[in-house]
Amino acid sequence: MTMDILTAAERSQRMSLIRSKNTKPERVVRSLMHRLGYRFRIHRNDLPGCPDLVLVARKQVVFVHGCFWHAHQHCKIANRPKSSRSYWNAKFKRNVERDRLNYQLLRRSGWKVVTIWECETRDEASLGRKILIRLGPSGNKADIRGQSGG
Repeated sequence: MTMDILTAAERSQRMSLIRSKNTKPERVVRSLMHRLGYRFRIHRNDLPGCPDLVLVARKQVVFVHGCFWHAHQHCKIANRPKSSRSYWNAKFKRNVERDRLNYQLLRRSGWKVVTIWECETRDEASLGRKILIRLGPSGNKADIRGQSGG
């Protein structure tokens, strides 16, 4: 087992800087969805899991998950730490199980659940197509060609 090179206080300080809302991937998805004509609310804490985006009229929710924190399977950027493996494995397992439970609760309440992974936000053209496929047309004039201004 390798030792952490940071003290407990230094590690705590670094961990405190990690955001759970308004992350860069979430902002990319929100901006793109808005350009595509979708209208939504953000961070509805009255719904299980506090979805990142909620399309109320469509009864759809979108979670934008960080590949690391939500243990994205077979993802290049979801590396597992080499130190404290038992801690991290348990942490990732709890996160995945919590996500699964929240999705079940939402689906039982009639919501369609869509997950967008951090790694999917790196290519906006591809992400735009995926959003249209997963959510359906926005109902507005905007489409994937309109997002780049040309």
